[in-house]
Amino acid sequence: MKTAVGSAKNSAFALIFADFKEITKARLAISVVFSSLAGYFLGAYEIQWGQVLLLAFGGYCMVGASNAYNQVIEKDLDALMKRTKNRPIPAGRMSVNIAMVVAIVLTLLGVLSLYLLNPKTAMFGAISIFLYTSVYTPLKTITPLAVFVGAIPGAIPFMLGWVAATDDFGIEPGTLFMIQFFWQFPHFWALGWMLDDDYRSGGFKMLPTGKKDAATVLQIIMYTIWMMAVSIIPAFGITGRLQLSIVAAVVIFLMGAVMLGFAFQLYRNRDNVSARKLMLASVSYITLMQIVYVIDKFLA
Repeated sequence: MKTAVGSAKNSAFALIFADFKEITKARLAISVVFSSLAGYFLGAYEIQWGQVLLLAFGGYCMVGASNAYNQVIEKDLDALMKRTKNRPIPAGRMSVNIAMVVAIVLTLLGVLSLYLLNPKTAMFGAISIFLYTSVYTPLKTITPLAVFVGAIPGAIPFMLGWVAATDDFGIEPGTLFMIQFFWQFPHFWALGWMLDDDYRSGGFKMLPTGKKDAATVLQIIMYTIWMMAVSIIPAFGITGRLQLSIVAAVVIFLMGAVMLGFAFQLYRNRDNVSARKLMLASVSYITLMQIVYVIDKFLA
């Protein structure tokens, strides 16, 4: 009997934990935390592991809060789309009130954790939540320009780590911001291309032209080129303490060229298979680029 009760409790906990991961979009949140930590390692004069833990915890809370607010706001639209209809709220596993409590608690914990690092970090974290939930989310059903707005909070994490480490905002974190800002467009539009039919079911306008056409892919190509250019600017010695060796710059440029190749493949084929390849290439690019930056700093 005790064993059965214990198993039931474990099963219930597993379901609650699964819904928590879903409401906070755990995979996305972890990738954002990774970007923040990369920025921290780049900016830190000396790595303090207490700060690393605060940044990781606070960063997860802030991203998790944004995603929870987003799912509360879009609960009715999520129910219309295949990829989101099984989320905790539209599926009926979590009430709106509980989701709001989760979002508010995560917001408070996130802001407090980042404030303990320094007030600037907390400020940028709070700005990210505000832009994502109060500007980007409602714009998604109105205009494709929502992606431009969403790219701002999406680009904050990389620079946030630098600010957390230095308590300073200047050319260095500004450059990190611009790298991830331009990256957002080919990444998200490739994803938007793949999920266009589903997005339309929910009334979302995500592609820049509203269509899976040549003009959309040309914009993907343009932003990929800008991303490649901005990513190697630190190699020219004009971005303060943020520097990049020639070897690292060449590696990063070649990785960008691979991503650009997938963008041209999408232009030729204009199909979901090519869009998926580009999306996966973009995920690989942002992760490997940040790793190269960090390794290059410590090898220099």
